[in-house]
Amino acid sequence: MKRRTILVTSAALALPSVARAQGAWPTRPVTLVVPFAPGSSSDIVGRAMAQQMQVALGRPFAVENRPGATGEIGARQVIRSAPDGTTLMHAPISTWAINVALRPNLAYDPVRELTRITQTVRTPNVLVVNPRTVQATTLPELVDWMKRNAGRVSYPSSGVGSSDHLTGEMFKLATQTDMAHVPYSGGGPAMTSIVAGDTQVSFQNLGAVIPLIQDGRLRPILITSEQRSPVLPNVPTAGEAGLRDFVVYSWQGFGGPPNMAALLVQQVWEAATAALKSQAVAPRLTELGFDVVANTPAEFAAFQEAEIARWRRVVQAGDIKAE
Repeated sequence: MKRRTILVTSAALALPSVARAQGAWPTRPVTLVVPFAPGSSSDIVGRAMAQQMQVALGRPFAVENRPGATGEIGARQVIRSAPDGTTLMHAPISTWAINVALRPNLAYDPVRELTRITQTVRTPNVLVVNPRTVQATTLPELVDWMKRNAGRVSYPSSGVGSSDHLTGEMFKLATQTDMAHVPYSGGGPAMTSIVAGDTQVSFQNLGAVIPLIQDGRLRPILITSEQRSPVLPNVPTAGEAGLRDFVVYSWQGFGGPPNMAALLVQQVWEAATAALKSQAVAPRLTELGFDVVANTPAEFAAFQEAEIARWRRVVQAGDIKAE
């Protein structure tokens, strides 16, 4: 277990209006559980939020990393916690949605057993290839190359059930191609694999691949957002490249234990979204390739349930099994 208390480094800012008016939260130190390892994207975003929330609210916020079982261990810890706002969670798409679709015997229910507060950020995936082993520069060229090299194409991912894994499976279904899945223990090893030429094709988060694209070690083919990215303006969207309705974001969400009171949810939501939109946090997230979402609890809940249904269809169509 890793736990770090973030120290206040500047004078406390004004409290969000609801928290200031009621004074009900926070009254004690707050633990933000991140069910993945330090340095993961959910950890980076969660720590940035926690630091800003601590400064604004004038109470200690500790980030506790509880990795394991694609977020299940950390999620179960949060579910068992008191619904008083002293234990919260920041986690990625796998914990909030993909686990439900992929693992029929999942030991927690993120719809019934977690309080959904806000979708924090999202980032599109970029389809990249190793330019030394794959000559294709467009989607039609890549599909043609994959079909000519059937049985010899593989793609890495950051793990079974990750966004990059299931996006790869969606791609196979959409293009009627085949490639072997090679799961790794995280995004870093997966990218090392494709840069080394051990694998040839991959979908990776925008922020993670920008440096590798800029120095020529990876070649982008398309991006899975609705619109082109300003940091990769020459890379077409999947729709522009020829894949209709192929919009995929890797996203993260903020929540807490079940049965949190409505007023408390409002207070936590107001503080969390204020942190996300602050000048101390928002520009940094943009630099890392994230879009700040900061939607309402109702919007997050509806989005999460739609994502569960979407990824369940992909899992069933691809006959994907959890390992």
